[in-house]
Amino acid sequence: MITKDLYERKELRELVRDFTRKEIAPHIAQWERDGEVPRELHKKAAELDLLGIGFEHGDLIDTVVFTEEVIGNGGSSGLIAALCTLGIAIPHIWRSGNEDLIERFAKPAIRGEKIGSLAVTEPGAGSDVAAIRTTAVRDGDHYVVNGEKTFITSGCRADFVTTAVRTGEPGYQGISLLVIEDGFTRRKLDKMGWHCSDTAELHFDDVRVPARNLVGEENQGFVQIMQQFQVERITMAVEAYATAQRALDLTAEWVRSRETFGRPLISRQVIRHKLAEMAQKVDVVRTYAREVAARIDRGDDCVTEVCFAKNSAVDACSEVVDTAVQLHGGMGYMRESEVERHYRDARILGIGGGASEVMTELAARRLGYA
Repeated sequence: MITKDLYERKELRELVRDFTRKEIAPHIAQWERDGEVPRELHKKAAELDLLGIGFEHGDLIDTVVFTEEVIGNGGSSGLIAALCTLGIAIPHIWRSGNEDLIERFAKPAIRGEKIGSLAVTEPGAGSDVAAIRTTAVRDGDHYVVNGEKTFITSGCRADFVTTAVRTGEPGYQGISLLVIEDGFTRRKLDKMGWHCSDTAELHFDDVRVPARNLVGEENQGFVQIMQQFQVERITMAVEAYATAQRALDLTAEWVRSRETFGRPLISRQVIRHKLAEMAQKVDVVRTYAREVAARIDRGDDCVTEVCFAKNSAVDACSEVVDTAVQLHGGMGYMRESEVERHYRDARILGIGGGASEVMTELAARRLGYA
């Protein structure tokens, strides 16, 4: 079992590092071409108890450790999105305490037997969750669902989808969460990055869903979604600084081995200073994001700080991966270069989980500026 003991945290780092180097790094380029990761990877991660972190054992800091080590040893934020979609699909189920739902959906996902996804975003409603229009109308012991969702991570492979639906009046008061297993259609979306993580558009046409699949109380879904947003957002901040650190490590290795005009690139002052500036940006946002994660884990109210952590980590990551590509020269523009993948993958981090502009507005309101 993984606990908060520092020694065991170190063991977790080593476990994830070894798992990533053996099971992920050698294959991720092929998975990028395939457009998905194999289900077998979920099972292998589950055998090491890695999918149960934050649920059956461990805490948010363990999730931070897991994310840092996967990305730092050859994985990517896209790989995290594909392998750990349960991190956004089952928290609401787990927190509800509904043993039936936990046994049917959450635990099989933790065991790597089922893949879950979360469907909130719609063509006309993204960060504005209160504006969703997909309806679920009660009909006896079922709900009848109509509407569509888009940009749904793991939507093609998902065995179940925790779905935000409108069961009541307009606005945030009328939203519920419903676990939907089948009866809907899916369309795979093509995108800039996160190629190994499938993304889908879902269509619901008179889909009948058992009423027992309701998560929590009816019309309380908005609160459930908002409660989980803090963990999702700080995790994306971790993905951002971990991606930046990986890009920096790859770049430092490259400029040591690459020679121009008879000298290694790193022998030139302008290159060394670029590396130092990259390292500074990464260290500052990592230190802040880790502290905010610890505060969330303690139960502190730190919505504003989460906004700051996500935005600052995303900004730092954008600058670092851009510089990494530049210092790699032509090789940085090639698909065979790992920094090229991180450059593409990094772009979604300022959009997913709440766009940077939304984070800034939320912080402004929390600070009393609006």
